Amino acid sequence: MAANQGERTRRRLSTGERREQLLAVGARLFSESPYDEVWIEQVAEIAGVSRGLLYHYFPTKRDFFAAVVERESERMLRMTAAVPGVPVREQLTSGLDVYLAYVETHAHGFRAFHRADAAGDRTVRRVYRRALAAQERQILAALGADPEFDPLFERRPDVRLAVRGWLAFTTAVCLEWLRGSELSRDQVRDLCARALLGVVSPPG
Repeated sequence: MAANQGERTRRRLSTGERREQLLAVGARLFSESPYDEVWIEQVAEIAGVSRGLLYHYFPTKRDFFAAVVERESERMLRMTAAVPGVPVREQLTSGLDVYLAYVETHAHGFRAFHRADAAGDRTVRRVYRRALAAQERQILAALGADPEFDPLFERRPDVRLAVRGWLAFTTAVCLEWLRGSELSRDQVRDLCARALLGVVSPPG
């Protein structure tokens, strides 16, 4: 009887809290297994909700996975936002420290985010590519606001291509690091910092 009363008096999650709970479960499952091997029933069971309730929030598995990808993208953008007025060189190391701490702490979500491009679904891939484009714009804007660079620097096609390539490089490095690389976080940070400065620094 007491147990039943405890269940009834347990605080109900708000809509936002329940959605966040489901997305967190999804990030873990999608990071551990390919898209086709994750069953929506698993998510409901782990979260302790009915399958019907999960479908109330996310009508299809595709919608659910796309929401997981958007969640991880938004989190990474917030964590790595540039500091206005601070030169890129000065904040690159600290920004990468924050980013790598996120990658290490939220390894499941990071893997889930970067599994999206291989999911084979057009809707999900659009979400993923939109997220990468947002990261690219964020970096280009920081470069464009830095007095070290030309005011039109961020609009140059070669710079945009270089930043896009650096994002792919950094992703590959982080995924390999999570698999058990011998490099420390500081070594990975310095490697990525050198790579970005190498491709965007004006000729000396």
